[in-house]
Amino acid sequence: MSSRSDVESSLGLNHGPPEGWKRLRLTVAYCGTPWRGWQSQDGGGGIQDEIERAIRKATRIQTRIHGSGRTDAGVHALGQVAHGDVPTTARMSGAAWRDAINACLPLTIRITEVSEVAPSFHSRFDAIGKIYRYRIWRPRLLSPFEADRAWHIHGPLDLEKLRACAAALTGTHNFARLSANRGDMPETQRRATPEKTTRTLHRVEVREVGDLVELEFEGDGFLYKMVRMITGTMIHIARGRADLAWLTDLLTCPEGLQSNQTAPACGLYLMRVLYP
Repeated sequence: MSSRSDVESSLGLNHGPPEGWKRLRLTVAYCGTPWRGWQSQDGGGGIQDEIERAIRKATRIQTRIHGSGRTDAGVHALGQVAHGDVPTTARMSGAAWRDAINACLPLTIRITEVSEVAPSFHSRFDAIGKIYRYRIWRPRLLSPFEADRAWHIHGPLDLEKLRACAAALTGTHNFARLSANRGDMPETQRRATPEKTTRTLHRVEVREVGDLVELEFEGDGFLYKMVRMITGTMIHIARGRADLAWLTDLLTCPEGLQSNQTAPACGLYLMRVLYP
């Protein structure tokens, strides 16, 4: 079995593959319901774990896969991007790689595209933005085909207030109060370094699509649970339980309490990762 344990220390950094290896870019779609999120987990259950296992089973190549970012348990993706290094002796087309890996993956995870890329490509560090979509099911009766695929909200929901929220969110803001602390630093330190919590949302759209309301967010980067907390806050306002001034305060006064509204993971989709 091929192994790269001797270069494992370089794997999370923006270094190219070692001599005799090449870099592959994978586009990944998955239903997040049965998984513990993208990130590799002790004991397995991460989507990253499943892809690495599938590559090992299909090709006997031991490699590490790096995603453009983490998605939480229950969050879905249509266009997650990852990269991994394989020996140059593995001469397979992108379609052959895709089909071989998919043959060893659960049906809730699919590799949609594989291509060889420049050795310097890094799925995370080269990304310049992402597009997320949040889906909300409006009828009283939740379709069984939308269970764990959308947030079921029946009752009054003011779309004009949602659009007002979208307009307020567009632009560059400190999202400290509309994101969660992943736990890698004290909250006081996170709040004291606004460069860590400032992001730009280039586009926030609200649209009705049949029985669904969809919120779409395009930005240069997203913090931990940021889209879910923004969505929960927007919905709280659209239900008439708070006013737009609350959202304005969340965006302009970073020292206050965080939003206490977080939308469930089931309605969130990573649609696309943007590269130069």
